[in-house]
Amino acid sequence: MAGFLDKVKKSVNDLGRKIAESGTIVQEIKKKASVLDKKIVLCEGEDSRVVEAAGICAQEHIAKIVLLGNPDRIKADNPDVDLSEVEIVDPATSPKLGEYASLLYELRKAKGMTEEQAKEQAKDATFFGALMLKAGDVDGLVSGACHSTANTLRPGLQIIKTAPGVSAVSSFNLMVAPFGGNEYVPDGVLVFADCGLNPTYTAEGLADCALATAKSAKEIAGVDPKVAMLSFSTMGSAKHDYVTLVQEATKIAKEKAPDLALDGELQFDAALVPSVAKLKAPNSPVAGQANVLIFPDLQSGNIGYKIAERLGGFQAIGPICQGFAKPLNDLSRGCKASDIVCAVAITALQAVK
Repeated sequence: MAGFLDKVKKSVNDLGRKIAESGTIVQEIKKKASVLDKKIVLCEGEDSRVVEAAGICAQEHIAKIVLLGNPDRIKADNPDVDLSEVEIVDPATSPKLGEYASLLYELRKAKGMTEEQAKEQAKDATFFGALMLKAGDVDGLVSGACHSTANTLRPGLQIIKTAPGVSAVSSFNLMVAPFGGNEYVPDGVLVFADCGLNPTYTAEGLADCALATAKSAKEIAGVDPKVAMLSFSTMGSAKHDYVTLVQEATKIAKEKAPDLALDGELQFDAALVPSVAKLKAPNSPVAGQANVLIFPDLQSGNIGYKIAERLGGFQAIGPICQGFAKPLNDLSRGCKASDIVCAVAITALQAVK
C-alpha cells in the first residue's frame, strides 16, 4: 500500500509541475524575454541538457544564444537538436581569445596573475564566458549544470564583480506552485532567498539580500512584494543570537526602504497562514500574506526550497544570482533543460538597464 501511495503522490506532483511549467508565470517571463533580443552565453556545451536548452531558446526566440564548446563534437553528440540559430564558439580556437586574455590580465595582474596564466585561464569556458560578458559581447551568462557553484561564481566575482553599492552577491529561487497556487499562494508563485549562495549573513548583508530579492520579485515575477524575514521566532517569542540577527536585519531593511512591505521576525506559518498571523502577529502588514520569504541562512533556505520542491510539488527556478554588475547565473546540477530555458529568460530580463 505504501508503495502504491508513493507512486500516486509522485504522479500528482509530476502533473503539478507540468501545469506549473505551462502556467502563466513561466510563460509570461519567457514572453517578456523574447521581445528584448538579448544575447546570453551558455558555457557548458558538453552537457546535453544545456545543448537542448540552447536549441529551445533559439527556436522560441527567448534570447540569442552563444554556446561554448567544440562545434563538431556538440553537433555529433546532439544530432536531434536544431542548433541552426545557435552561435557555437570554441574558446580554445576563438579569434577573441587574445583580446579576452589581455582583459583578464589587466583585471587580475594586481593579484599576481601573469600574462601566460591569463592566456591559459581564458581558455576555460566559464572564464571565457565571463570575459565575453565583461567585454559587452553578450548580455548575460548562465552556467553550472555540470560544474560547481564555485566554478561559476569565481569568474563572476573576479571579472564581473558586484554592482555599485551592493555589499554581497545573493541568490533567489522562484517557487512556482503546482496547479496554479492555493489559499496560501494566491499569485501562484513565492520567492525564496537565499537558498543557494551565502552560508551566513551579517545583519547588513541579510537586509541587502531582502531588498534585492524584493526588487527581483517585482521585476522578474511581476508580483507586488510582501517580504517576510523568517526565523524560528515571531515578534520576540524566542530569544537567541540568531533571532537578534534577523531583528537587526529587519530594522536595517526598513530604514533603507521605508515604503516596502517588509516585516519580521516571522515564523514560516505566521508569514503565510492568515489564521496563525492573526494570533502571532496581528499588527503586521506582511504576516499571513507574504510572497517573498527571506531565510536567515543558506542551510535553512536550501532545505526549505527542496522540501517545497520535492514534497510540495513546486517548480524551483534558480538559484538566480542578484548583485553582480552584469547578469550571471548559476544552475543546479540537478536541473532539467526546461529549468535552463527559464534561467536564460530570467537572465535576459536582468539585462534590462
